[in-house]
Amino acid sequence: MNVVEQWQLAVEELSRRDSTIEEIISQYSGEKMALRGKPFETLCRSIVGQQISVKAADSVWTKVEDLCNGNINKEEIINLSNEEMRSAGLSKQKITYLKNIASSDVLTTNWGELSDAEAIDRLCKIKGVGVWTAEMFLIFNLGRPDVLPLADIGLIRGIEKHYYNSERIDKKELEKFRTKWSPWCTVATWYMWRSLDPIPVEY
Repeated sequence: MNVVEQWQLAVEELSRRDSTIEEIISQYSGEKMALRGKPFETLCRSIVGQQISVKAADSVWTKVEDLCNGNINKEEIINLSNEEMRSAGLSKQKITYLKNIASSDVLTTNWGELSDAEAIDRLCKIKGVGVWTAEMFLIFNLGRPDVLPLADIGLIRGIEKHYYNSERIDKKELEKFRTKWSPWCTVATWYMWRSLDPIPVEY
């Protein structure tokens, strides 16, 4: 079962163990994360979303979709010129990364046979795909339930806001949430994101 299928169980367990996240969950009753059944699209969207806001990423992604006539796939990305991709708001670096993904056969992997760490290692073999991008793939395509992307700015800001009165904290402090929320770190992360953005995060 993926995390969306286990959502209610995750919500109940997190609420029972963590009163802070219980309150956040209550504000978004009936909402839950959506999985995308398109691995290539998810990985590309994660590249687009690197180091920019959710709103900015959505804007760029919409323009890329328009360039691909609403059908983002390997062939469409390979056939786009660098000039066309720059017109959508993509940097030279991100254009290169998207082309690398389109030229790779990594996405033919049987992900069900791999642990989270093994899947991240496999994805990171594509130049331009780092741990954060791989974690987004695990969350939004594979639906892995216990992913905690500690380099994600939204997650960090959410934790600081709700648990530390918006004071800055270090990675050692952040690591405590892996134990606090496991085995439902993915769900807890989604609610941290949701509490900060007017639109749900989606990759």
